[in-house]
Amino acid sequence: MKSVRAYIALLLIAAVAVGVVGCSATAKASDLMDGISSNSIKGKPTDDEFTISMADFSIELFKKSITADSNSLISPLSVMLALSMTANGADGKTLSQMEALLGGGIPISELNEYLFYYTHDLPVSSKAKLNIANSIWFRDTKSLNVFPEFLQTNADYYGASAYKSAFNEKTLKDINNWVNTNTDGMIKSILGEIDSSAMLYLINAIAFDAEWKEIYTDRSVRENDFTDISGNKKRVDFMYSTEWYYIDDGMATGFIKPYAGGRYSFAALLPNEGISPDEYIGSLTGARLLDALSNTQSVEVRTSMPKFEFEYDIEMKAALKALGMTEAFIRGVADFSKMGTIDGGLYIYRVIHKTFICVDERGTKAGAATAVEIAPGSEPGPVEHKYKVVNLDRPFVFAIIDNKTNLPIFIGTLMTVG
Repeated sequence: MKSVRAYIALLLIAAVAVGVVGCSATAKASDLMDGISSNSIKGKPTDDEFTISMADFSIELFKKSITADSNSLISPLSVMLALSMTANGADGKTLSQMEALLGGGIPISELNEYLFYYTHDLPVSSKAKLNIANSIWFRDTKSLNVFPEFLQTNADYYGASAYKSAFNEKTLKDINNWVNTNTDGMIKSILGEIDSSAMLYLINAIAFDAEWKEIYTDRSVRENDFTDISGNKKRVDFMYSTEWYYIDDGMATGFIKPYAGGRYSFAALLPNEGISPDEYIGSLTGARLLDALSNTQSVEVRTSMPKFEFEYDIEMKAALKALGMTEAFIRGVADFSKMGTIDGGLYIYRVIHKTFICVDERGTKAGAATAVEIAPGSEPGPVEHKYKVVNLDRPFVFAIIDNKTNLPIFIGTLMTVG
């Protein structure tokens, strides 16, 4: 066949929203999972090896993905799930590099077990919901042969459904409807068009819906100045509250504010005076973040935080290559032979990541989308009558974390407001 510029795109959509989240959407395509069902999987319980490797991945990716002097936000969980699903189709050095990046050398077969247990252990409550859905879409063509083993693995560990379609305007509508439904409308569409040579899409949708445990009242919102990264002051709405988890890691102070249900929280880290956000982020490691979040002080913390909302997008190819995942991006060298066959082989063409976040009086809503294109070739109270003060009135680092592991589901920087 001719030189084929066939793209296999893996798209992971993650959304944090205040609202009810749909779990599935009807796909108007041939069900490719006919005869393939998920095997019973117990998964591997989260332990220090997984937690540390996930924290390291999260921080190193974050450090490589931020834009200087601008608001930044990524979802490490989104990227981890997207690339792990992709890694199930990799082999040889391509796979070993992906394993080194994603799990610190944990084999993909074991990482699948960890991720299955971790994602299924994330709880859902009436005011703090986390839903995850996966789907795979194949072009209906004889030139691409996708292996049943690849489908089975994704069905077992990621619950992925699969559909074969003509990849026409109808498919475009189906995929975007699926994304829209599974993110409760947070991301109405992920594709503007389907490239004429696109071959495959793997899509993961995450929807997180949470209110604060203690919602801000009208009286706790008032204007104050936020000094942005350039030193400019802007009058914006700030939210004031008293919290009970104080962070001090020597270079930054901050606090943890729980969401309803007790499993998820918002963590804020304000670099000390004289330490720039870039300096502080450069000093972070997975272990340091886990230590800061695990060793909070039980003391009254009088806090203020601006209401904020922003979008962010980045092409992650350079970041992933800088972290050692190089071979997957080289035409004729990358080995995705466990995914399927096509003339010329397969390689990753680009990795696109887009995010959105809104923090207000009631809670948080945020969304993330990751696209990997592959081409051929108990709550403590105050312990003493003292209090700390953390005013987030200048650039800071923030994260939405899973309290059980302290792993960030989202992590970002706020350099400017409005």
